Amino acid sequence: MAEVLVLADHAGGRLRKATAELLTLARRLGEPSAVHIGPGAEAAQKTYAKYGAHKVYVVDDADAASYLVAPQAEVLAQLIEKASPAAVLIPSNAAGKEIAARLAIKSGSGLITDAVDVRAGDDGAPETTQSVFAGSYTVTAKVTTGTPIICVKPNSAAIEAAPEAAAVEAVEVTISDAAKAARVTDSQPKKATGRPELTEAAIVVSGGRGTGGDFGPVEEFADSLGAAVGASRAAVDAGWYPHSNQVGQTGKQVSPQLYVAAGISGAIQHRAGMQTSKTIIAVNKDEEAPIFELVDFGVVGDLFSVLPQATTEVKKRKG
Repeated sequence: MAEVLVLADHAGGRLRKATAELLTLARRLGEPSAVHIGPGAEAAQKTYAKYGAHKVYVVDDADAASYLVAPQAEVLAQLIEKASPAAVLIPSNAAGKEIAARLAIKSGSGLITDAVDVRAGDDGAPETTQSVFAGSYTVTAKVTTGTPIICVKPNSAAIEAAPEAAAVEAVEVTISDAAKAARVTDSQPKKATGRPELTEAAIVVSGGRGTGGDFGPVEEFADSLGAAVGASRAAVDAGWYPHSNQVGQTGKQVSPQLYVAAGISGAIQHRAGMQTSKTIIAVNKDEEAPIFELVDFGVVGDLFSVLPQATTEVKKRKG
């Protein structure tokens, strides 16, 4: 059975949820092997084993870990030559897509980004489902040249445990001088809010222009559900909420199990960042708002009345 390389998304020894999702998807295509670049592989080994990694390629190289994206692409390119994998799966975030693009050029391979599903096709080759043209179409795609390189959106697969050995194999790589053009000189951990990371959250509650700048009801409802808080571009541009929380074509793209849009009209810019969500609920005073064309459930009403009632009911049912 051919190997499937999974680029690990981690912070030291803590694997992010997307890595477990990719290992789950990789099992559909072949034998998953994680690629851990930087420190912390030893601490993460049990997690790799839990989610089905047969092998963990460890590159504990300061050059590979401290420079931006280019060294990671070179590491993966060298592993493609070494292992001839059936596919390479990479998280579909800003860094992941940059790494994937560089890797596609280096390996002469086809690239698919923002996949929301990955499976083996009738011929055994990887086949993906994508949301394209700002979410206007859903397409099925395959790579026809080289090693399929696929970026997968977080929350595209339910995590499934499948214990394996996760045998560690140290890998020596050569990082070119050209790959060392941009170095990380300092980094600060994100301030803890008690809420899940926006792109990894199973539930997202977002507020827009209709909040008038008061995100209190949105945050309270999100907290009652254990959800992340998002914001539309209009709310971010007005300075009501941080840009890091923007959901949309020019912000973050999310695909949670549940997405609640409060006071958001549903412009295409916002829809492009959230319409692959599994279930969508909208709360808006305007019954003609475009967001209602997209939703599974819609509430025509004032978010300042609807959300507090919903928050009270959720807390009541949670006991």
